[in-house]
Amino acid sequence: MLLTYLDSNSWLIEIGGQRILLDPWLVDTLTFANQDWFFKGYRTQDHPIPENIDLILLSQGLEDHAHPPTLKQLDHNIPVVASPNAAKVVQQLGYTQITVLTHGETFTLNTSVEIKAFPGSPIGPTLVENGYLLKELASNLTIYYEPHGYHSPSLKAVAPIDVVITPLVDLTLPIVGSFIRGGKNALELAQWLQPQVMLPTAAGGDVKFTGFLTKFLQTKGNIEEFRSLLAKNNLSTQVIEAKSGDRIELQLQKKGVGV
Repeated sequence: MLLTYLDSNSWLIEIGGQRILLDPWLVDTLTFANQDWFFKGYRTQDHPIPENIDLILLSQGLEDHAHPPTLKQLDHNIPVVASPNAAKVVQQLGYTQITVLTHGETFTLNTSVEIKAFPGSPIGPTLVENGYLLKELASNLTIYYEPHGYHSPSLKAVAPIDVVITPLVDLTLPIVGSFIRGGKNALELAQWLQPQVMLPTAAGGDVKFTGFLTKFLQTKGNIEEFRSLLAKNNLSTQVIEAKSGDRIELQLQKKGVGV
């Protein structure tokens, strides 16, 4: 199993002989509703578009997960698995193979990788986006991904999970509180799932942010503090902090039974 970190929430997952591009923001700037004055993300250099992608996997329809400039550059014939909200984005861009996953539904990629959708981040009063469990069918190795730190208790039924990609520190705003939830939420998830490895997402990589909103953003906690939390709770989970462009080969202990 190989994971390449492409900044923010973007990952290339190589599992079961498949190359899955997750929540890609690889080119251009990141804004919400084209409001640069409010919030703008940028990098000094775009990431090259990865080759030989077997699947694009989208957890949310917001621009930092379904990034229109990146999706415009990707081959529109690549199959897409998406939350209902993210599916609307790729439908409007003309993608030809779109599978919508609602919570509890599964998709199997080329008889090699099973993808199951779980309840993820709430967006507004009624919409709940997706977290995903990926399982390599040949080995039963599993990865769970949720980019904002909202974890459904239904995950307990599929524990243990080998690899978890989720925020490990909090990002907060006045009045709103933590909108990216790491810390105690990530610790609780580790207690539920007993992962071999956890990797932080959402706040890292070679990106910078400007705009009105950034004046109020605050980070609570850090990776070393989270490692200490794991140790204090007698959890042997390894935390790997990937740098931009890192391609990490995970050495995992294989399980004898499926999830």
